[in-house]
Amino acid sequence: MLLLLIIAGLGVVTLLVILFAPHIRKYAAGGVCTSTARLDGKTVLITGANTGIGKETARDLAMRGAWVIMACRDVEKGEEAAASIRAEYPKAQVEVRELDLADTCSIRAFAQKFLREVNNLHILINNAGVMMCPYTKTIDGFEMHIGVNHLGHFLLTSLLIGLLKRSAPARIIVVSSLAHNFGWVRFHDLHSQGSYNSGLAYCQSKLANVLFARELARRLKGTNVTVNSVHPGTVNTDLVRHSTLMTIFITFLSMFVKTPREGAQTTIYCAVAEELHSVSGKHFSDCAPAFVAPQGRSEETARRLWDVSCELLGIEWD
Repeated sequence: MLLLLIIAGLGVVTLLVILFAPHIRKYAAGGVCTSTARLDGKTVLITGANTGIGKETARDLAMRGAWVIMACRDVEKGEEAAASIRAEYPKAQVEVRELDLADTCSIRAFAQKFLREVNNLHILINNAGVMMCPYTKTIDGFEMHIGVNHLGHFLLTSLLIGLLKRSAPARIIVVSSLAHNFGWVRFHDLHSQGSYNSGLAYCQSKLANVLFARELARRLKGTNVTVNSVHPGTVNTDLVRHSTLMTIFITFLSMFVKTPREGAQTTIYCAVAEELHSVSGKHFSDCAPAFVAPQGRSEETARRLWDVSCELLGIEWD
């Protein structure tokens, strides 16, 4: 009898899912950037643009007329992504350049070449990232999550900030996550040497993204360079490849998960929306202002993280 009830219950649930599938998909897709703003003559730099939401962001901004520079660790995959964008939109101005955010020497070399060859930078999108990977370190000895997701982008932005100021009005978008709500900056063990949990390490790095965006926005007041962070949503990309649980969730509940194109909408919105021309230091999700956890609003933590980041990278950034 119990088995029959369970089977009947599953049947009802399945039927309801089928009936309401279009509505579920519409809700799961989230907000859509409706701006028709053109970016002709604008230069955009996107990290991790060879796949996922980075690639979709590059595609959209290129179709708006921007010159999009796709900074990728895997140049071959980057060229494949660029070729697919050109195939869809032959007029697309997309260029692939090598950048490994797990190596400060690569970041510095990239920035040096970029500054030598590119005259303007109007939009910088710090998109690349790693998620829940096994314990590994960057070339410089940083734990991989904090090293790539935060410190790599911190260094890259510091090296390009002068160009962004000279190109103003300019925008910086930092891709964070809802996971920042569950993160704490463990200053006593920033690189997880005492203990390691891949989920907590990821959450810490996403909190660092929010804190960095807010502190940088504060320091850039009056420069006409804005900084905002975004939560793209739960997106079906290869970013989750290290998490068995997330992979299973996305596989069996794909109806509730965003496609990369849907996941890119908030990033695109923050990059082009006319109404955000002077908005800075905010966090967005589904193309609308979003909640920031209390630990993400701490000015004291943001300033301390800033100082620690500068010390770790051996840089001075007023």
